[in-house]
Amino acid sequence: MSVLTVPEGLLEPGLGALPSPEQRLNGSRLRRLMDVAGAVLGLAVTGWLFALVALLIRLDSPGPVFFRQQRLGRGGVPFTIYKFRTMRVGAEASDGSRHPEGRRELLYKDLHDPRLTAVGRWLRRNSLDELPQLFNILRGEMALVGPRPLPVEDTRYYEDWQWGRLTVLPGLTGLWQVSGRSRLSSEEMVRLDLYYIEHWSPLLDALIIAKTFWVVMTRDGAY
Repeated sequence: MSVLTVPEGLLEPGLGALPSPEQRLNGSRLRRLMDVAGAVLGLAVTGWLFALVALLIRLDSPGPVFFRQQRLGRGGVPFTIYKFRTMRVGAEASDGSRHPEGRRELLYKDLHDPRLTAVGRWLRRNSLDELPQLFNILRGEMALVGPRPLPVEDTRYYEDWQWGRLTVLPGLTGLWQVSGRSRLSSEEMVRLDLYYIEHWSPLLDALIIAKTFWVVMTRDGAY
């Protein structure tokens, strides 16, 4: 059950004779099969990295290996996301999403964020901190491709039109990540999410996944 107050009607499916884009996306068995297969393959290929990253995190700073946080899933329902810890313990309590000009911005990241550990900065630059979300995919809380899940408290900054990004499962990667990532504004991010939902197809997912590998390898927009 959602614990959030979502503007009435904004997350309701379309009622026409033809299914809405989000209905087609949410009801695709092929997509779920791709998600499970991709997550299993990803864990099989990167399993050895989990042990290495865990060791590096432990040697670098005291605290747990994994970072857990409540994020918004489909329909505005919160779930626990898993990441490798990249910040000092307790540092996430400070506001790291405030723009230098003083405004709050969704998914804003400081290139020189002082809360990051040395290993954490390396993990983010190489996008390795997101690997544990493969387990979120297996649990059905996320998909390989979709809008990035935001922290629950960020809903207070949502405008009505932005709630549309919560009509589908959040993703490990997405159109935003392969179109500039942290260089883009929050408004550009949401508009890309809505474009993805409106134009979703298995081919689009495959293209985004393929481009993700290039973006990760080149560290394009990662920090």
